[in-house]
Amino acid sequence: MGRIMAVCLSGQKGTPKKNLGAALLVEDHGLKGDAHAGPGPRQVSLLSHDKIQAFREKGAEVEDGDFGENLVVESLDLKSLPVGTRLKCGEAILEMTIIGKECHSPCQIYQRMGDCIMPREGVFARVLRGGPVRVGDDLAVASTPREGEAPC
Repeated sequence: MGRIMAVCLSGQKGTPKKNLGAALLVEDHGLKGDAHAGPGPRQVSLLSHDKIQAFREKGAEVEDGDFGENLVVESLDLKSLPVGTRLKCGEAILEMTIIGKECHSPCQIYQRMGDCIMPREGVFARVLRGGPVRVGDDLAVASTPREGEAPC
């Protein structure tokens, strides 16, 4: 089981997300008020806290949200979970849809550090059932797809 360490949003695309501490997950949309929310497979982005910490230990001065992640999660290696995994946070249910992403251009972090972890460590999910999410909430694996089973 993991724990939510940051809930990050940005009102405009192309700007860093800020940790607001709490937000509302909206079914088939994402986080209410986030510029990247909307229908599709990348409604919410998640990043493991320990991956951010390891990057900081290399000298990166990054804040939660700087990678474009919505949720920072402690004690859960998100990248190791298969696509189709369902995650539960209070009333909300997320379904992992994508692991990693193609970097559209070298981001500011890559330009400063020569590396960025979001393309290989970040995961994306869609919101199957909405609900509030806040720092300190538990995030649990509700189910994983069975071998050979395609995610919904």
